[in-house]
Amino acid sequence: MRLDKFLKVSRLIKRRTVAKDVSDQGRVLLNGREAKPSAALKVGDMLEIQYGQRILTVRVERLADSTRKEEAESMYTVLKEEFKTNEKPPFLA
Repeated sequence: MRLDKFLKVSRLIKRRTVAKDVSDQGRVLLNGREAKPSAALKVGDMLEIQYGQRILTVRVERLADSTRKEEAESMYTVLKEEFKTNEKPPFLA
């Protein structure tokens, strides 16, 4: 499965065009290396996604062409979430 499609189907990123743009900007790492939107994913791959000041590290658990909103989180496991600034996120303050 393509990286941009996985990001959209798993709802890590809302739209496929945004997933493509984020990948093109070098903000998605696949197994520690910059990934193009067309990169092929397989179960067990590690993704590191940068959302502004937040970096989310996930492991791919399953691949599906489509999924229901309630089941989207079962496609990945969050391994780590970190923030680049010294400030605490608003929900931890």
